[in-house]
Amino acid sequence: MNYYISDLHIGHANVIRFDGRPFVDVNEMNNAIIENWNSRVKTDDTVYILGDFIWAKESEWPYFVGPLAGNKVLIRGNHDPRQFSRTVRNMFQDITNLKEIKDDGKHIVMCHYPIPFFRAGYSDTAYMLYGHVHRTKEYEYLTEMRKSIKAKARGYGTPSGNFINVGCMMPYMNYTPRTLAEIIAGDEAYRQTEEYLNG
Repeated sequence: MNYYISDLHIGHANVIRFDGRPFVDVNEMNNAIIENWNSRVKTDDTVYILGDFIWAKESEWPYFVGPLAGNKVLIRGNHDPRQFSRTVRNMFQDITNLKEIKDDGKHIVMCHYPIPFFRAGYSDTAYMLYGHVHRTKEYEYLTEMRKSIKAKARGYGTPSGNFINVGCMMPYMNYTPRTLAEIIAGDEAYRQTEEYLNG
């Protein structure tokens, strides 16, 4: 089974305030993330982490990565190290900046940064998963762009705008790695909410 998540910021105390995360302190956040992860992910599963994974020195990464179940693929974010020691590299199946896979017959493009116009983006079976923007002004701009792209695409009779924020703070992610089906369903439900429609 494949799972996806972004912007965990494990060990980053300030992100609690920045995102309005529902945790008292960084230890509570770290423990909740590890518990949520391990409640879903099994040994043979793969988790695609779309950047900004751990807010700590590279030498401290094994302490945080070690307890997490499953195979891990890191798509680097702007807060992740550029270089990793062999010890840390060996904890991941792959560390890259962009990844494309097939999941349940769908073409998936993954990057820490949103790419509204991605390869195969015209197909209703192609999705771009990203993080980075949290719930900032950038997120608001991107949401407006997505609404516009989806509206125009409907007019042309082509699907488009299938780019989805898998940041852990999104309501449908809830600090837990999710399957593609869960993400698609969660995003569709979220796009019907007042927060999305009026945001």
